Amino acid sequence: MKKYQIIYADPPWDVMRGCDWGSGGVSKPLPYPTMTIEQIKALPIKNIAEKDAHLYLWTINKYVRDAYDIAEAWGFKASCLITWCKKRHGIGLGGAFTQTTEFLLFCRRGTLKTQKRIDTTWFLAERNLHSRKPMMFMDMIVEVSGDLPRVELFSRRKALGWDCWGNEVDSDIVLPNGEGE
Repeated sequence: MKKYQIIYADPPWDVMRGCDWGSGGVSKPLPYPTMTIEQIKALPIKNIAEKDAHLYLWTINKYVRDAYDIAEAWGFKASCLITWCKKRHGIGLGGAFTQTTEFLLFCRRGTLKTQKRIDTTWFLAERNLHSRKPMMFMDMIVEVSGDLPRVELFSRRKALGWDCWGNEVDSDIVLPNGEGE
């Protein structure tokens, strides 16, 4: 079974999409299946991670605390929380505050050294389609962690040099418990 030194994951957090502005309606489900925290924790990521590896785990405000627990369940220790700042786009998701940030938790397992230092933990980048992250983060990950075996979990598109696993692309890998696309 192939193992990876870089794991990049954007789990389908169990949230609702929100209602249409001005509709007064209830929140709608997301256009893809979501997972509970326990389901995400139970993924066999330990089995595809090298002894020395980096994890980059996307999360949102509601699940920041849980992301630390997920990283630990996957065999990693959290190191740094990176913030993606997005320009406002209409009313957006959120209650008292419209959500204009997402977070990327950088975690370590073993002693894999970084290759570059980035002099900030927040980045302003344009929004894309719902839940699609800017490619600049994948480029930054390779700069920081190196041009090593890497996988994107919960992929929405293929990226050069990355293996991928997700229900929106033809996956390159099958997880150890047989989960794959």
